Amino acid sequence: MATTSRPQRETALHPEAHELQLDEATASALRLWVIMSRAQAAVAHHAAEDVARHGLTLAEFGIIEALYHRGPMLLGEVQKRILVSSGGITFLVDRLAAKGLVERRTCEADRRARYAALTPAGSALVAEIFPTHAAVIARAVGAVSEEDQQGAADILRAIGRSAAGLPPHAESGRSS
Repeated sequence: MATTSRPQRETALHPEAHELQLDEATASALRLWVIMSRAQAAVAHHAAEDVARHGLTLAEFGIIEALYHRGPMLLGEVQKRILVSSGGITFLVDRLAAKGLVERRTCEADRRARYAALTPAGSALVAEIFPTHAAVIARAVGAVSEEDQQGAADILRAIGRSAAGLPPHAESGRSS
């Protein structure tokens, strides 16, 4: 099995540092993960700064943006769409309700289920801030052509779907 180690640097490694001993495929996957994470964090920083100007967190904005573009949704649907825990969605919807941006509605088919829906104030806020927010995101990823953005989106979607279909903690051919 071919191994790869950390790229040579001009300075020596710290005596307590450990050399990476990874096969090429694992080293490549690890590098991709780090780059994706750093890119996401850099773009998210711009997005968070933008919505903070309106007194919102990214998660709160994610909820009101989803409700604006999709209409009322069951809390479980909102939770899956913005990737928070079930307790987290309850907390966030409570905060948005306290701000007068979201309201809960009962589900006629299942009295135990609750919908989240935008209030008129919530709709007006998203209508006002979404165009600028979209422009902030476009600027943050603007170093890459639209064609490359689409290609990257396709690749990341494939990675996400593949990873979502894998069982957790599966060993990848490693023996213990």
